[in-house]
Amino acid sequence: MNATPEVLAVLDDLLASTAPDARGAIWQLSEQGRELDANLVRLPPGAEVGEHQEDVLDVLLVVLAGSGRLTPGGDGTPLDLTPTTVTWLPRASRRALAAGPDGLAYLTVHRRRPGLTIKPTVFAGEGGEAPCSLDRVCPECGRMSQESAPKYCGACGERFPER
Repeated sequence: MNATPEVLAVLDDLLASTAPDARGAIWQLSEQGRELDANLVRLPPGAEVGEHQEDVLDVLLVVLAGSGRLTPGGDGTPLDLTPTTVTWLPRASRRALAAGPDGLAYLTVHRRRPGLTIKPTVFAGEGGEAPCSLDRVCPECGRMSQESAPKYCGACGERFPER
């Protein structure tokens, strides 16, 4: 992991170089060893993101350009979104987004999602044990170490958890 601060993107430049009708993530934080995730998302005029819920993570949504509306699930009052609006989306909250007539561009920031893991499934009447080599799978990049008790991943350099 590089511990030196660096400029990763100039969001105004990314937005200016993206077609106005582009939809979805146009930039993502992708540095190795990070503990955050961030996405620059653009919705064209009138586009919507249907009602959904994030069960695990709080999300910070920062509007950069355009306008729109965030509608909380249930009986929530719609919130107007304009440039420089910062909105907290608590985990387990339901919400929908709609872009205004000029579209909507926003940055989302949240804690990095935990990596996918293999977990044993136990059904009634069945037993079993977890795979014995999970402690050799890098929690960062998923590479299997050839060492029996690895301390660092040979592919990405991430430290393995203490046992």
